[in-house]
Amino acid sequence: MKATRIAAAGVAAASAVLVLSVPAFAHVSVQPEGEAAKGGYATVNFKVPNERDDASTTELEVSFPADHPLASVMPQPIDGWSVKVTKSKLAKPLTLHGEKIDEAVSKVTWTATGKGVEPGFFQKFPLSIGALPEDTDELVFKALQTYDNKEVVRWIEPQKEGQEEPENPAPALALSAASTDGHHGSSTAEDASDTSKAAADSSTEASSADSSDTTARVLGIVGIVVGVAGVAYGVLAGRRRTSA
Repeated sequence: MKATRIAAAGVAAASAVLVLSVPAFAHVSVQPEGEAAKGGYATVNFKVPNERDDASTTELEVSFPADHPLASVMPQPIDGWSVKVTKSKLAKPLTLHGEKIDEAVSKVTWTATGKGVEPGFFQKFPLSIGALPEDTDELVFKALQTYDNKEVVRWIEPQKEGQEEPENPAPALALSAASTDGHHGSSTAEDASDTSKAAADSSTEASSADSSDTTARVLGIVGIVVGVAGVAYGVLAGRRRTSA
């Protein structure tokens, strides 16, 4: 009887831990596709899970950090959602590709045109962003998740070093180190170089194969001509013997 009670208590405790742990995995987050290197551009996804059993997420509003403004923010179209990009004037203009930029994106809002994110599902909201700042290790965004029952969950609490994760953590994008040669996206250039080299090698092999094929054809034709000449010579020689 005592053992049964202990087992039951253990199951209850484990269940409580599981229930308390679920929200930590269900918050709005942001992750790059590949890596987000300082000074470069990246495609990132804001992942929005539905935490409710009886309501759907119908809107996501993401505010961008004012202390590290981004001049270029381009959303990818998503079926069933409309998107609005809001820009604001900058107190201090940015220089992008040699041009001064006096405004940057301050907010992006996605609104469901259909059912939204239903219970038991999640949705990714992709953005192309840049140029990423070089003087910080992460970008912290603030997100508002709105349900069709008018409930709004505010994912706006920053993670403080050495402390437990807050109840409603703000999405944070970790930035990797810039390329050591100072050229962002150098891997793309290397890939292009490798592709060109492979194409050149393929062209050389093709040319060599064509040359070999042509030589074989010429030799074949020569062989045929020699063979015909030999037959003709044999026929003429036979006629001469018969005449003699």
